[in-house]
Amino acid sequence: MRTRQLRGLNVTEIGFGAAQLGNLFRPTTDEEAKEAVDTAWKSGIRYFDTAPHYGLGLSEQRLGEYLRSRPRDQFVISTKVGRRLVPTPERAAAGDFDLEDGFAVPATHRREWDFSRDGVLRSIESSLSRLHMDRLDIVYLHDPDDHWDSASTTGLDALIELRDQGVVGAVGAGMNQAPMLARLVRERDVDVVMVAGRYTLLDRSAEDELLAAAVERGVAVVAAGVYNSGLLSQPQVPADATYDYQQAPSEILRRARALAAACSEVGVTLPQAAVQFPLLQPNVASVVVGMRTAEQVEGTVTYYDSTISPEAWRHLGVTS
Repeated sequence: MRTRQLRGLNVTEIGFGAAQLGNLFRPTTDEEAKEAVDTAWKSGIRYFDTAPHYGLGLSEQRLGEYLRSRPRDQFVISTKVGRRLVPTPERAAAGDFDLEDGFAVPATHRREWDFSRDGVLRSIESSLSRLHMDRLDIVYLHDPDDHWDSASTTGLDALIELRDQGVVGAVGAGMNQAPMLARLVRERDVDVVMVAGRYTLLDRSAEDELLAAAVERGVAVVAAGVYNSGLLSQPQVPADATYDYQQAPSEILRRARALAAACSEVGVTLPQAAVQFPLLQPNVASVVVGMRTAEQVEGTVTYYDSTISPEAWRHLGVTS
């Protein structure tokens, strides 16, 4: 698989999004999770993204277990800070489940927003332990929308300190919006930003402000949520398709179906175009796709490997 540069790191153009390894929306078995990671490795994927938030640490634990036998210098891993995990033994003893945040796991911990220096350092220490690693390649501030003041100052300062010490390779932020990421790129010393759902075949709202700022400042962009939470994941768009994890409004459905029809006219499928679209931008380092099973990994790689001609992109309203 082809790679692109990100602050001296070679990241594969497809990254493995490991939220599903944390039982996002429904349980994922250990066997499913291991087969997904093994298939990703065999397919050439060498960039893996996780977070403490994903399943109260379960995603990190599983990913660390499945990668610990692989040569450490042959893959790139990213995790996130901002939601510190605080043990809740009383809830665990009662058999409660963590259902509020969409992860089907026992409520052994609760999430506490914390972008303080101490909070970031403790979060990193815990992540390293769960991942069985002594360093992290990339760390993102995780969804700092409502905590901008602390995240963009003390939180990022702590990450930069760790970067200077060599514990972390590259630092940035991951969000579901573009304006704050653009501001971070313009105002702070970051290496990379992860934008989810805002630079896709359907929603290109990150293009003008965020991507332009990233190019100007030499900051890499990682595109996530390229299916817009499932809307673009099938050749035909069903009536019950979701957009940003909710029922897609009628106008969004209409636009997605128009894209699907345009794809069909040039012999391309909607998910093929969705996966490849962000990579047309040279400063997009990787497209991170959430994958739960080996079949999903194989499908993603097939979409990535398919050929889409410049003429087809022009038919879709895209200049390649």
